[in-house]
Amino acid sequence: MNDSKIIDVANRAKVSVATVSRVLNRSELVSEKTKKRVIEAIQEMNYTPNAMAKNLRSKKTMKIGVVVSDIEVSYFAEIIKGIENMANSLDYNVIICDAQNKKQKELEYVSLLQNRTVDGMIFVTPEMTNKEIIGLVEDGYSVGVIGRNIEHELIPCAFTDNVKLAREVVNHLIEQGHEKIAFLSGYADAIDSYERLEGYMKALRDAGMPFVPDLIDNGDFNEDGGYLSFMRLREKNADFTAIFTANDEMALGVYKACKQLSIQVPQHLAIVGVDNIRLTKYITPRLSTVDQPKYTMGALLTEKLIDQMNNNVFKDKRIFKVESKLLIRESSVFNRIRTNNGQEATK
Repeated sequence: MNDSKIIDVANRAKVSVATVSRVLNRSELVSEKTKKRVIEAIQEMNYTPNAMAKNLRSKKTMKIGVVVSDIEVSYFAEIIKGIENMANSLDYNVIICDAQNKKQKELEYVSLLQNRTVDGMIFVTPEMTNKEIIGLVEDGYSVGVIGRNIEHELIPCAFTDNVKLAREVVNHLIEQGHEKIAFLSGYADAIDSYERLEGYMKALRDAGMPFVPDLIDNGDFNEDGGYLSFMRLREKNADFTAIFTANDEMALGVYKACKQLSIQVPQHLAIVGVDNIRLTKYITPRLSTVDQPKYTMGALLTEKLIDQMNNNVFKDKRIFKVESKLLIRESSVFNRIRTNNGQEATK
């Protein structure tokens, strides 16, 4: 009986399991030299692919797995609603997977895809690298991504321009007269954090203002993290009159700290967040924030992924780059800004 496994073949050939899988599936992405080495290892170990596993690839479960970074973050609720509504309208069910901000959890959920428990998987702001996600697709799995653009013709992506929205936020604060602006980033591996920090730095540079590392701190994209991050800035006597938080959850933490320290918003400190979660309209003062069409991103991405797994009518449409909008409310201006019809001013 042959007990060899694909991982044993990979070790013998000194390649990844993904490369062995590509050779078995006759992918053209493997060089002739590597292909020869893998075939020799297969022959030496008398390895035979599991026929049952191969048969599973042709069966549909009518389920999609959705991996989110942190289910407690309000930002994901509207995205998930868009995903579920679109999936259900197309007769698919959705399995929600909470990665708890851990890359290892994301990788564990990938097993649902590899075992064909689901037909496809949507990653929402994943911590997995582009290379890892591309590897899944090149092994024949259906994957979509929200919150990042991965350059691959078989990976549909829905995202906003984080650099652009961050520049708009900082420019707004500069226009309000602020010269010292702090920035709270999210967890370390989040692409959103990097891109929003990049936009923050570019806006400062364009305005001829210095970048001060002491005005940057990590709030882990949650309320408690925002609170602690703001307190750390205060402890090191960082001098700033405005703060830009990479999401609204962290802004709520800053509000909590300001209340404890009797800091008036926006008289003593201007605050701007990102995401436009529902609570931002009901706190006092209302939070200036960047509205992202979260429901739309979830729905469009889901429709594309399901279509790609079936008829592929939208084969020429891979990227869904949706526009964000800066909503200027009371937390970042002294006087309430309104348009002629009484609506919130946008920029």
